[in-house]
This record gives sequence, structure tokens and C-alpha cells, in this order.
Amino acid sequence: MTPPIGDVDEVRAHLVAAAAAGHALTYSELLERLGYSFSRPKMRALCVTLGVVDREGAARGEPELAVLVVRQSDGLPGQGWWVAGGASDHDYIGPWEGPKAGALVKRLQSAAFAFWGERSR
Repeated sequence: MTPPIGDVDEVRAHLVAAAAAGHALTYSELLERLGYSFSRPKMRALCVTLGVVDREGAARGEPELAVLVVRQSDGLPGQGWWVAGGASDHDYIGPWEGPKAGALVKRLQSAAFAFWGERSR
């Protein structure tokens, strides 16, 4: 099993700030903010931490934040998000790329932007 990377509270703080500002972060951007350079193993470890952030947030009634961490290439979450529940948690059946995937991600990101945007005013 891949161990988590970064402090859960610190990762959450970066994601809440991004959500309040109304924008997503790439995996590279978030890793850099945490003091790491991008690598696939670090990205996988970050995904473990993102899962913890979302589980804790769900327990507080908050919208998910891991959906805000996206690939630079297409602005969508990576495979780990989709298989860890990103698709099934929302009864999504379809490809992890393209317009249908983009519509789901946009809807979930918009919910996070609205929730945290209201709290930052």
C-alpha cells in the first residue's frame, strides 16, 4: 500500500483556498506547494492523502475536494480519483476522459467552489 504524502490538514488548506478562489490545481502545483517535485510515486502518495481529506470532509457534510486536483493535460482528475470512488460515488458510468467525464468533474468542482466561496466572504 502507498503511504500518504503531506499533512492532511495542510493539503486540505490548499484545496479549500483553491475552492474558495474558484480554481482547480494540477497535481504538480499541489505537490510544489507541499514542497515536493512531481513524480508518479509522489502523485500516488498524494492521492492517498486526498482520499483522507475527502473522507473527513464528507463526515463534516462538506463537498469533496480531491476532484479539484487535476491533470495538466486535460483538466480532469487522474485514474486514482475515478477508481477510488469518483465515478461510483456519483453513479457515473462512462469514460474517464472526454466531455461526459468533464461534465461530472465540472459539476462537482462547481459545488466545491460555491460551498467554499460562500464561506470565504
